[in-house]
Amino acid sequence: MVFLANTRIEIIHEQVARGCIRHALFDFDGTLSLIREGWQQVMGPLMLEVLSATPQHESEQELQRVITSFIDQTTGIQTIYQMMGLADLVRERGAEPLEASAYKQMYIERLWQHIEHRVAGLKQGVLQRNDFLLPGAEQLLVALCQLNTVCYLASGTDVEYVRDEAAALGLADYFRGGIYGALDNLEAYSKAKVIGDILNTHHLQGSALVTFGDGFVEIENTAAVGGIAIGVASDEREPGKLDGWKRERLIKAGAQIIVPDFSEWRELLDYLYAA
Repeated sequence: MVFLANTRIEIIHEQVARGCIRHALFDFDGTLSLIREGWQQVMGPLMLEVLSATPQHESEQELQRVITSFIDQTTGIQTIYQMMGLADLVRERGAEPLEASAYKQMYIERLWQHIEHRVAGLKQGVLQRNDFLLPGAEQLLVALCQLNTVCYLASGTDVEYVRDEAAALGLADYFRGGIYGALDNLEAYSKAKVIGDILNTHHLQGSALVTFGDGFVEIENTAAVGGIAIGVASDEREPGKLDGWKRERLIKAGAQIIVPDFSEWRELLDYLYAA
C-alpha cells in the first residue's frame, strides 16, 4: 500500500494525470450523504420476502447469499434497474414477477419509513447536518468551488429525492453543474451519460474530470474515459472508518485513489491540483 505522507489517502495508481481538473462529479448516498445509511437492510429483506414466495426458491441461507451478492454488485445503479434484476431472479425461480416499478414502489415506501425522520429532522433543524454528512464533505465542496471547479451531483436515486435531500443537507448550491438522478425515462439519464455530456459539452479530455464515489458504477464509468476516479470507501455506520469491502470493490472498478472520508481534503486537493 502507498499513502500520501502522514495521511490515510491511498494511492492505487501513481500515474494520475494531475493538475488538469476543471470539473468534479460526486455520487450522493454513501459518498456525501448518510441520510440513506442502512438502505441495504431495507432492500435485502424485501428481496428475501419476494424470492421466498417463488416455487423454486433455495434455502433461506442460500437466498441470503444470492441477495447479498446482488446488492453488492448493483450498488450505485438506478433503483429501477435493481428492481428489474429482482424481477429476473423471480422469473428464474419459476414465478411470474410483478412489474419492476411495483417492486420499486414497495422499496421506496419501506425506505421512507426508515429515513423520513432524518429528512424531517434536518429540515426542521432538530438534527445536525454534520451528523449526516461524510466527514469533510462540505469543506471539500467549498474548496473545489474556490478553485473554480464546476461540481455536479449524480445519483441512482430518483432525482426529486436527491434534490430534496441535498437541500436538506445544505449542499444544493455547491452543484453549479447540476443535480442529476434517476428519471422515469430510463434512456434520459445514467451516470455514464452525465460524464459523457460533461466532457463532450466542454470539449475536454478525461483528465479534466475527477469523480468521487463509493459505488462501482461511477468509478468504472470515470476510469473508462480516462478521468480521475477517487473511491470513497466509507463505513456509513462508523463515519471516518475505512470499509475494507468497499475498498476492494472500488479498486476492481478502477479507482486510482482510495479515501475513507474527506477529512484530509486539503492534502487530497494539494495532490490532485499539483501540476
